[in-house]
Amino acid sequence: MLAWAALALIVFVTVAPIEFRPHDLLPVEINRVLAFAVMAMLFAVAYPRRIPLLAVTLIACAGLIEAMQLLSPSRHAHFNDAVVKASGAVLGVGIGWALNHLVRTRRLRLSQ
Repeated sequence: MLAWAALALIVFVTVAPIEFRPHDLLPVEINRVLAFAVMAMLFAVAYPRRIPLLAVTLIACAGLIEAMQLLSPSRHAHFNDAVVKASGAVLGVGIGWALNHLVRTRRLRLSQ
């Protein structure tokens, strides 16, 4: 549920008018990478047998979500932003895969 909620929040923040976008002290690119990395990690942990499919799907989602900004008059879609978001997705899937691998390895060791 957390992964889907994170995706919904990212879509909302990306497509909603600019005044709804949260602001913090981090650079925007770092926010994008972190948001997509956390969301992708949550999906990878939730769907450990679907890692390759998740990676491809979340990379495509990064581009699609960025393109959806064309529907909002106060937002602007940029290819570089999609690349940053896709990079975060790849990073998050990798972290999720590593977490799954560690948990699986630990369980095997404990069961022996």
